Amino acid sequence: MCVAIPGKVISVEGSKAKADFSGNIVDVNIGLVEPKVGQYVLVHAGCAIEVMEKEKAEEIIELFADLEDYA
Repeated sequence: MCVAIPGKVISVEGSKAKADFSGNIVDVNIGLVEPKVGQYVLVHAGCAIEVMEKEKAEEIIELFADLEDYA
């Protein structure tokens, strides 16, 4: 099973971006998509695979947070 996680883009430089995942800042390859700062991207294995609507991204982030409560 593969899991992709949404993160908020905080900077873009060429084919790389920095994305915020609940306070964790991670370098992300954005070669497949063209996000702008402030948008959310769905990231799998370090690569952004989709630019997401803010509401959908926040819904998924909340679901992951709920799952952590059960771990």
